[in-house]
Amino acid sequence: MNRITGRSAFLALLKDEGITHLFGNPGTTELPIMHALAEHPDLTFVLGLQEALVVAMADGFSRASGKLVACNVHVAPGLGNAMGSLYNAKFTGTPMILTAGQQEQGHGLTEPLLYHPLVPMAEPLVKWAVEVTRLEDLPRIVRRAAKVAMTPPTGPVFISLPGDILNAEAGIDLGSSTRVDTRTRPADAVLDALARRILAAERPVIVAGDEIVKSDALEAAADFAAALGAPAYQQSAPYGAHFLSEHVCYMRALPRDQRQVRDLLSKFDLLIVLGGDPVRMSVWSEVEPLPDGLPVVHIGLLDWDMGKNFAAEMAVRAEVRETLLALTPLLKKRGGVPLAAKAKAALAHLAKSNWTAKRAQLAERIEGCGAASPIDPDWLSLQIAKALPPDAVLVNEGLTSARHLTDLVPYRDRYGYHGLASGGIGWGLPAAVGAALAQAPRPVVCVSGDGSAMYSIQALWTAANAKLPITFIIANNGGYRIIKQRLKAFHGSDRYIGMDFADPNIDFAALARSLGVPAERIVEPGALPGALKQAFAGAGPILLDVVVDGSV
Repeated sequence: MNRITGRSAFLALLKDEGITHLFGNPGTTELPIMHALAEHPDLTFVLGLQEALVVAMADGFSRASGKLVACNVHVAPGLGNAMGSLYNAKFTGTPMILTAGQQEQGHGLTEPLLYHPLVPMAEPLVKWAVEVTRLEDLPRIVRRAAKVAMTPPTGPVFISLPGDILNAEAGIDLGSSTRVDTRTRPADAVLDALARRILAAERPVIVAGDEIVKSDALEAAADFAAALGAPAYQQSAPYGAHFLSEHVCYMRALPRDQRQVRDLLSKFDLLIVLGGDPVRMSVWSEVEPLPDGLPVVHIGLLDWDMGKNFAAEMAVRAEVRETLLALTPLLKKRGGVPLAAKAKAALAHLAKSNWTAKRAQLAERIEGCGAASPIDPDWLSLQIAKALPPDAVLVNEGLTSARHLTDLVPYRDRYGYHGLASGGIGWGLPAAVGAALAQAPRPVVCVSGDGSAMYSIQALWTAANAKLPITFIIANNGGYRIIKQRLKAFHGSDRYIGMDFADPNIDFAALARSLGVPAERIVEPGALPGALKQAFAGAGPILLDVVVDGSV
């Protein structure tokens, strides 16, 4: 058996598990890994300038590809820096192997600088956390980590890598990879029960979630909705392309307002949830979002979401795509001519008020705001939608300034749109870097608020270093507008203490240029369409600092 160092074995194992890029920010304890990278030129190291960015880049890569990703951070402070991004990855179920170098075993007992037990730090946010204590165990641990991360419910895992393990050398068997195939459909009796229950409803409604993306079920979900003539909404946390926007059945994302959701859903007599958490809210309300007595049928692999807050009459743990591919033909067969006629009439009715119809109305309304100065943020979204290349990947952390972006830009493929999921800001810029690496050569457009951008502005350096085709658009309203809105709405106060970026103002164009990204500041609306067109046609990164109205 050939002898191999722990550091080289670690990288060889990652590659065999399908890893093509290792995102990282190195420190002294990670030097063994950096040393071994020279032995693995086919593994691309992507440098992020802070650990939160490293994890967000890996997260963006996975969300834009569906693949397992790996990232490495620097001991306890680095893992601490990464925790916000790790929380985002947990929220979206991103299959990620996060590793950190650790002080040599025994040396940690002396409590040297930077030391702290890493496994307890990571455990609350990962599916599995472990420290390697023997080189001979390294293959088993990495293989298990990859399997656990990729098995639904997918999610991040953590491995602590002590320096003595990485520097040790031994003859070890690297083993082989395991993947758990979860492409399951319900038993025939369950499919029959589903079909009978759905056909018994007069006014069913569909809410689609992230398992549509993970199971590649966009077409299957659209066919299912069309067979029923049922309106389809996106879950209230709309962070992915969860339904085809231009399909006749698609309406919009559910709002995160309990009263509005309750009023909307009260028109229906059956809620069909396809792989998501349908009514996840942001702030407390005395009003429950689900109408009393509305029955729920929930299909998906994430059983934690089933009946979590509201009872499900039927909860079916199976892959969404495989289930719909079996269920839709059964519904058509059982429903026959009456169902087909009912669906045809319903589709004609939906076409008058669906996403496409509302988009035309919204665009016409917003078009009239083109002369406003400062630039109207809704008009900015419309201009982005009009100029966006058809194959572009859109990464959205625009919050208030981009409130209508997904009402104007359609979801057309499962990897074409990625939005902020957990609410933890600063994700967008580095996630765009990961998405651009995953989806190359597709252009990427990242829309970010100015507050979010300042959490992770260093990501621009990585974009410049890798010469990625990303257009960063900063909706610069000079402060935390969403917090101002909530202070006024919830507390009746317009004293916005600690919510403005003034004295001095932030010059995002100068910041971008200092990090190697060409940039332009846009103040007048007339300059915006041309600047967008030129930016979208470019081959490398560029930033547009667009000054928008920040009034509340």
